[in-house]
Amino acid sequence: MDANRRQSGIQQLLAAEQEAQQIVNAARAAKSARLRQAKEEAEREIAEYRSQMESEFQRKVAESSGDSGANVKRLEQETEAKIEQLNQQAANISPEVIQMLLRHVTTVKN
Repeated sequence: MDANRRQSGIQQLLAAEQEAQQIVNAARAAKSARLRQAKEEAEREIAEYRSQMESEFQRKVAESSGDSGANVKRLEQETEAKIEQLNQQAANISPEVIQMLLRHVTTVKN
């Protein structure tokens, strides 16, 4: 009877070991599936982000290059306005500058 008990105990241990191995294998498979799913989700997010950045870049390129003629025209107008403003300011203070220069040139200090 002792032999039967030992045999039964060994069978139980083997069954428990097989069950534990199945549990470990199932956990490994689940972990592998989660990692694969996480990798796929990350790749989708990266692709979506890359697409957004690319479209933003293309939009900015189109804005800057598409309006280059308009930008040049706008810059020319701004430059002309600034030159006109500077000429006007120079014309306004020119008599004062001339008077100051004449006063300093004609005044003799001992």
